[in-house]
Amino acid sequence: MIRSGGENVYAAEIEDVLYRLEGVKEVSIIGVPDPKYIEAVCAVIVRKDGCILTEEEVINHCKKYLASYKKPRKVIFTEKLPRTPSGKVQKFMLREQYSS
Repeated sequence: MIRSGGENVYAAEIEDVLYRLEGVKEVSIIGVPDPKYIEAVCAVIVRKDGCILTEEEVINHCKKYLASYKKPRKVIFTEKLPRTPSGKVQKFMLREQYSS
Protein backbone atom coordinates (compact mmCIF):
# COMPACT_ATOMS: atom_id res chain seq x y z
CA MET A 1 0.00 0.00 0.00
CA ILE A 2 1.18 3.49 -0.86
CA ARG A 3 0.13 6.53 1.18
CA SER A 4 -0.19 9.44 -1.21
CA GLY A 5 -1.60 12.75 -0.03
CA GLY A 6 -3.53 11.10 2.79
CA GLU A 7 -5.09 8.49 0.50
CA ASN A 8 -4.36 4.77 0.46
CA VAL A 9 -3.33 3.51 -2.96
CA TYR A 10 -3.13 -0.21 -3.62
CA ALA A 11 -0.40 -1.27 -6.03
CA ALA A 12 -2.32 -4.30 -7.30
CA GLU A 13 -5.15 -2.11 -8.61
CA ILE A 14 -2.76 0.02 -10.68
CA GLU A 15 -0.79 -3.01 -11.87
CA ASP A 16 -4.03 -4.61 -13.13
CA VAL A 17 -4.82 -1.50 -15.18
CA LEU A 18 -1.30 -1.32 -16.63
CA TYR A 19 -1.25 -4.99 -17.65
CA ARG A 20 -4.15 -4.12 -20.00
CA LEU A 21 -1.91 -1.66 -21.85
CA GLU A 22 -0.37 -2.94 -25.08
CA GLY A 23 3.39 -3.11 -24.75
CA VAL A 24 3.61 -3.87 -21.01
CA LYS A 25 5.35 -7.17 -20.33
CA GLU A 26 5.82 -6.72 -16.57
CA VAL A 27 5.01 -3.94 -14.13
CA SER A 28 5.59 -3.21 -10.47
CA ILE A 29 4.10 -0.25 -8.60
CA ILE A 30 6.07 1.28 -5.75
CA GLY A 31 5.87 4.37 -3.58
CA VAL A 32 8.74 6.84 -3.78
CA PRO A 33 9.30 9.77 -1.40
CA ASP A 34 7.58 12.99 -2.43
CA PRO A 35 7.84 16.33 -0.58
CA LYS A 36 4.21 17.27 -1.30
CA TYR A 37 2.35 13.94 -1.15
CA ILE A 38 4.55 11.97 1.32
CA GLU A 39 4.76 9.18 -1.27
CA ALA A 40 4.21 9.31 -5.02
CA VAL A 41 3.08 6.41 -7.18
CA CYS A 42 5.88 5.13 -9.41
CA ALA A 43 5.45 2.52 -12.15
CA VAL A 44 8.46 0.37 -13.02
CA ILE A 45 7.74 -1.23 -16.38
CA VAL A 46 9.39 -3.87 -18.56
CA ARG A 47 8.30 -3.35 -22.16
CA LYS A 48 7.48 -6.19 -24.54
CA ASP A 49 10.18 -6.80 -27.14
CA GLY A 50 9.95 -4.36 -30.02
CA CYS A 51 7.31 -2.17 -28.36
CA ILE A 52 7.75 1.54 -27.98
CA LEU A 53 5.90 2.83 -24.96
CA THR A 54 6.26 6.30 -23.45
CA GLU A 55 5.66 7.74 -20.01
CA GLU A 56 2.89 9.91 -21.45
CA GLU A 57 1.07 6.87 -22.91
CA VAL A 58 1.25 5.07 -19.56
CA ILE A 59 -0.12 8.04 -17.61
CA ASN A 60 -2.89 8.72 -20.17
CA HIS A 61 -3.96 5.08 -20.01
CA CYS A 62 -4.17 5.30 -16.21
CA LYS A 63 -6.21 8.52 -16.40
CA LYS A 64 -8.94 6.59 -18.24
CA TYR A 65 -9.35 3.94 -15.54
CA LEU A 66 -8.09 5.37 -12.23
CA ALA A 67 -8.72 8.32 -9.97
CA SER A 68 -6.22 11.13 -10.43
CA TYR A 69 -4.40 10.47 -7.14
CA LYS A 70 -3.79 6.84 -8.17
CA LYS A 71 -2.08 7.48 -11.49
CA PRO A 72 1.71 7.20 -11.56
CA ARG A 73 3.57 10.47 -11.15
CA LYS A 74 6.76 8.79 -12.33
CA VAL A 75 7.29 6.01 -14.90
CA ILE A 76 10.57 4.11 -15.18
CA PHE A 77 11.38 1.65 -17.94
CA THR A 78 13.80 -1.15 -17.18
CA GLU A 79 15.08 -4.37 -18.76
CA LYS A 80 13.96 -6.66 -15.91
CA LEU A 81 12.50 -6.62 -12.42
CA PRO A 82 14.49 -8.03 -9.48
CA ARG A 83 12.97 -11.30 -8.29
CA THR A 84 13.42 -13.82 -5.51
CA PRO A 85 14.31 -17.43 -6.42
CA SER A 86 10.58 -18.23 -6.19
CA GLY A 87 9.75 -15.49 -8.72
CA LYS A 88 8.29 -12.78 -6.49
CA VAL A 89 9.22 -9.17 -7.39
CA GLN A 90 11.54 -7.63 -4.78
CA LYS A 91 9.83 -4.25 -4.37
CA PHE A 92 12.19 -3.18 -1.59
CA MET A 93 15.06 -3.31 -4.10
CA LEU A 94 13.10 -1.15 -6.55
CA ARG A 95 12.35 1.38 -3.78
CA GLU A 96 16.05 1.52 -2.86
CA GLN A 97 17.09 1.98 -6.47
CA TYR A 98 14.50 4.58 -7.53
CA SER A 99 13.77 6.53 -4.33
CA SER A 100 16.21 9.29 -5.16
